[in-house]
Amino acid sequence: MNRGMPPRTLITAGRAAVRRYGTATAGFRPGPDFLLIGAKRGGSTSLYYTLLAHPAVLPLFPRARWLPKANDTKGVHYFDSHYDRGAAWYRSHFPTAAARRAAQRRLGGPVAVGEGSPYYLFHPLAAGRAGRDVPNARILLILRDPVERAFSHYRERRRQHAEPLETFEDALAAEDERLAGERELIVSRPGYRSYAHEQLSYRAQGEYAPHLRRWLEHFPVERTHVLAAEEFYADPQAACDEVAAFLGLPPAPLPASARRVWNAAPSQELAPTTRRRLAEHYAPFQDDLERLLGRTFPWTRP
Repeated sequence: MNRGMPPRTLITAGRAAVRRYGTATAGFRPGPDFLLIGAKRGGSTSLYYTLLAHPAVLPLFPRARWLPKANDTKGVHYFDSHYDRGAAWYRSHFPTAAARRAAQRRLGGPVAVGEGSPYYLFHPLAAGRAGRDVPNARILLILRDPVERAFSHYRERRRQHAEPLETFEDALAAEDERLAGERELIVSRPGYRSYAHEQLSYRAQGEYAPHLRRWLEHFPVERTHVLAAEEFYADPQAACDEVAAFLGLPPAPLPASARRVWNAAPSQELAPTTRRRLAEHYAPFQDDLERLLGRTFPWTRP
């Protein structure tokens, strides 16, 4: 055990006590101004923590410095995995209205707070739940070349010793069987959680267009902002200025420390045949996405 840290049981008890307090005061805690809905392995972690470097973007409750945590909480996973815990539990993660007003006075302008749960995009019920519960939230989405995203997703599972198949190609071949019936169980059984659907859906999570369409049924396109991960990494300041304007915040210079790339997992060489087959698979989904949003993406440009 690290001598500078309290025992794990004390940490667990402390976190539980904080969450009970947050739940008890949920009536004083407005919900999110924005949801960062994905995509998994698409750059959402990097984007979220970069946004937190903006002085008017507030962290979730409690702040990391109040607990023995390295980083502020990013995602609550309420609308996908923890919906059965209820609205008070969800609101327990957000600053109070009084804390927001204090920040507004200090900054002399508006503030925003949100959470980033990358499974929201792919989960079949998340959009409808969010549309009912937080209809005024703004929706952020960051997308990455779907071929690279799929491979990065597989490599993450392998690093976590959570994927027994030793090649990406074997995992792709097994995907349909692994996911068979899982979406239907999620929809038909409230509270059902599918590890395969969330974590072993390497190819399926990159089929962006139909997943985004679910969200656009509940949140109009003018309240939705989609970034390309490749453009965000190339110019974080420009991307965050766009997001700030979308959230009604003024631009703010990013400190150098905010330019960290999280979960990058630089890829090893992906077999050209696998890359080509995946690109062919994604082509109609990509065409649909570009028609839906009226824009192109870096990985489709010559």
